[in-house]
Amino acid sequence: MSTSYDEHSIQVLKGLEPVRQRPGMYTRTNHPLHILQEVIDNAADEALAGHASTISVQIHEDGSFSIEDDGRGIPVGNHPQENIPVVELVFTRLHAGGKFDKQIGQAYAFSGGLHGVGVAVTNALSTRLECTVWRAGQEHHIAFEQGQVVEPLHVTGSRVAKRRQGTLIRVWPDARFFDSPQVPKAELKQVLRSKAVLLDGVSAQLHDQPDGQEYHWQYKNGMPDYLLERLDEAELILPLFVGAHEADGRQGQDAAGEGAQWAVAWTAEGPLVRESFVNLISTPAGGTHEAGLRDGLYQAIKSFIELHGLMPKGVRLLAEDVLARASFILSAKMLDPQFQGQIKDRLTSREAVRMVSHPVRHALELRLHANVEEGKRLAELVIAHAQARIRSSQRIARRRRSGVAVLPGKLTDCETDEMQRRELFLVEGDSAGGSAKMGRDKTFQAILPLRGKVLNSWEVDADRLFANQEIHDISVAIGVDPHTLDNTPDLSGLRYGRICILSDADVDGAHIQVLLLTLFFRHFPALIEAGHIYIARPPLFRVDVPRIGKRAARKLYCLDEQELESTLDKLSKEGVDEKRWAVSRFKGLGEMNAEQLWETTMCPDTRRLQRVNFDGLGIEGTREIFNMLMGRGEASQRRSWLEQKGNLADVDL
Repeated sequence: MSTSYDEHSIQVLKGLEPVRQRPGMYTRTNHPLHILQEVIDNAADEALAGHASTISVQIHEDGSFSIEDDGRGIPVGNHPQENIPVVELVFTRLHAGGKFDKQIGQAYAFSGGLHGVGVAVTNALSTRLECTVWRAGQEHHIAFEQGQVVEPLHVTGSRVAKRRQGTLIRVWPDARFFDSPQVPKAELKQVLRSKAVLLDGVSAQLHDQPDGQEYHWQYKNGMPDYLLERLDEAELILPLFVGAHEADGRQGQDAAGEGAQWAVAWTAEGPLVRESFVNLISTPAGGTHEAGLRDGLYQAIKSFIELHGLMPKGVRLLAEDVLARASFILSAKMLDPQFQGQIKDRLTSREAVRMVSHPVRHALELRLHANVEEGKRLAELVIAHAQARIRSSQRIARRRRSGVAVLPGKLTDCETDEMQRRELFLVEGDSAGGSAKMGRDKTFQAILPLRGKVLNSWEVDADRLFANQEIHDISVAIGVDPHTLDNTPDLSGLRYGRICILSDADVDGAHIQVLLLTLFFRHFPALIEAGHIYIARPPLFRVDVPRIGKRAARKLYCLDEQELESTLDKLSKEGVDEKRWAVSRFKGLGEMNAEQLWETTMCPDTRRLQRVNFDGLGIEGTREIFNMLMGRGEASQRRSWLEQKGNLADVDL
């Protein structure tokens, strides 16, 4: 049955409707904690800017939450262009906020808020939200229901001390938008405690009315005290390695005020604690700032070991050996951080690797060379882990040595025998394969160039699969035979921990991705289920920005046109004249030189690698989609699907 597609099919969502229709694009929907975090983070930004000393959260008997700070208070006057109160604007409009301008001296030079979405999402996903602001000796109040104003901004009759200022927001989360209406209190406590840890002297409080409990956190020496508290008196190999670095903006690539603080502990046994933050925002999935810390620690310890001749013959130290028994708290401060998604759980800013790595390495090298005995104890620990890792990999290699097929001639293999570290890149074409071979780290990265587009294997039987040379080479290279999930597949011969599809960032590249995903899902599904299949995401654009003032020249890479538009918009807000930047488009991976391909797509610290899984539709749902897309007799279903998706595509306009 055909459906109409005309001018009336186009929908334009206004205000907060995009959030209410697709909440998962803006927040976590398993429970309402993240929409509370948006408010808490705003209070923390006031403290980070030096205007607040207390952040207080209260859990009420009716299931609502109050968040209060003693900062400057949200402005209550009318916006000069929109002509409505600013406090109303920030709760009812997406991309309205005071954190776009990142210049030093503005309202928020450093903040976790990036694009004015946070508290608007909180309002959109709440049945009711009330905001009270104290400014200039007056108390102002406004209330919303289902994201709409129900009590316009007004001055209350309450008496207010002249010096009182701040904001109180009370939120009633809407249970319809969440899998569970319950906020996990343990995680809420951790969020508040982390603010006190990172903001020396700032008080974070939680008042739990239903349980009759009160909690208070305040640290004079935040990160070191907190790390020792979390380690629960575990024996340290050497005293805490604590340091900080802040750029002055006069030299180097970092803007004034950017930098990092860290506290690192090595223990022989016991629990490991690893927490990282960017502008006070927790990043549980890590990111490039953690990669910088890892690299700095590794380079410093490796340098110390080599200088003192401590490395046993035949042992090669890796970063994972240095981190094996390391606990750390890391806090980075960046003028314009780039996160993976609205929930900001992973930092993707490439410059963070260098920004953290260099000062960490310098500080640890000074520490180890000044305390040689401490350095030798640490060296013994990491060398012992390296030796244990090597022994383990040798045992695995011996088990696999018999019966291995001759590897395909086009495969450029890697050196290490450690399966979990080994990566295989399936690269589109010999040209891109050549760049990948020159740009890779040959220690653990292997390259298999593919000739053109592989066969659509959806309806090809397993016994006829190897008639196709490309599929034969892939199977032999990875060391796993075609299989189904009905019987327990044998993955004992698997040669690589990560199998990465690397194709151009265009339509043809996307088609190759689909054909390879079809192959893996239809004939190698256990590899997907075990988390071994990845998609590498190379950029489509490069923006060259010249040196401006004290900020060094930059090369910015963008995945697609949407990210390019966002990048150019940020450059404009930084005051960069559009005539001074240059935008170039990569026609394919073969156009990238080896250094560019390494930096953007293959370097573990700066690349964007997406794991393939069944989380969205499950195995059966995924099978139905693939059958509709790749089956020979499903043309009518594909047409209906395209018509349906054509109507839905404009939802995000």
